[in-house]
Amino acid sequence: MRAAILRDDSGTLNIEDVTIDKPDRNEVLIKTVASGLCHSDLHFIDGSWSFLAMYPMLLGHEAAGVVQAIGEDVVGIQAGDHVITCLSMFCGYCERCLTGHSYICSERQQVQARQPGNQPRIIDNDGAEVNQFTGIGSFGEEMLVHQNGVVKISNDMPLDRAALVGCGVTTGVGAVFRSAEVKPGSTVAVVGCGGVGISTIQGAHLAGARQIIAVDLEQQKLDWATQLGATHTVNPNDGDPVAQVLELTSGGVDYSFEAIGLKQTAEQAYGMIRAGGLATIMGMIPPGVNLEIDGADLFLSAKRLQGSIMGSNNFKVDMPHLCDLYLGGRLKLDEMVSRTITLDEINDGFTAMKNGEVVRAVIDFGT
Repeated sequence: MRAAILRDDSGTLNIEDVTIDKPDRNEVLIKTVASGLCHSDLHFIDGSWSFLAMYPMLLGHEAAGVVQAIGEDVVGIQAGDHVITCLSMFCGYCERCLTGHSYICSERQQVQARQPGNQPRIIDNDGAEVNQFTGIGSFGEEMLVHQNGVVKISNDMPLDRAALVGCGVTTGVGAVFRSAEVKPGSTVAVVGCGGVGISTIQGAHLAGARQIIAVDLEQQKLDWATQLGATHTVNPNDGDPVAQVLELTSGGVDYSFEAIGLKQTAEQAYGMIRAGGLATIMGMIPPGVNLEIDGADLFLSAKRLQGSIMGSNNFKVDMPHLCDLYLGGRLKLDEMVSRTITLDEINDGFTAMKNGEVVRAVIDFGT
């Protein structure tokens, strides 16, 4: 199959022919129909998270497709099913899984890849193993994934829209409903209006927030945020974004969300909450970067600061539900697809992301 391979930290993906194996026990072979370009992939391409890279590496994790074949012991999934993949793979038996926190499974490495000594799932033309990012690797024409990273969805759901649910939408909407548990009538600020931020804004709208403030340096992104649920916008080019949010809300928001992954914006998100407020950091802050907050303010104002990975999801339940919201007209995904590209245009797609030109670019692999 053809796939986009990351060989080093040069910032470029190479389109290559690789060989994918047949499904083994608990594995599902999927024809990739669509894959979104996510900022998480870009962190590895631009080298900011290269310490975790295992070259050669097949990136991509926000995807949907059609099941081609299944291995032994696969339950509830069969050939012909339409599915979404999810990086929140889980073992099902560790303490985190058994206490309802499968999105932070402590044994996920057992399902993300085949164990040492077994035939690799994917090899290149030199016979070297190609590592699948998050156990998925969706920048290829097919995916070979453990069944605990796959969920069946309705055939009525367009797969190019379903792909967005595979990461960005679940992360943003999930952060609102599961991580922060936003209450109706509350006030919300979202810092960063890319795919995750826009999804967070939509989640806040669905949750019944009365004031949703979008914060971004790009006016185009603020315009998109307004179309998809933001009631107010703040551009840091016009002055201190924290001061602007405090003024708009007469003292701060109940909930803030950071969707960029920078020390400055994470600290700003914390600064935007009122006494008793909750700041949720969703962005991938680089390793070794520490946040600085006023300890007395944290204590005296009973403020809270938390992280959220993949929206604290239960994806086997959440993703079909999000698809139903789209099909019912309540969750807007069409408006989030700014550009549809081919696999050969993937590097241009990531350039557009870096330039702030898209909410989401989606690779169309064809039917």
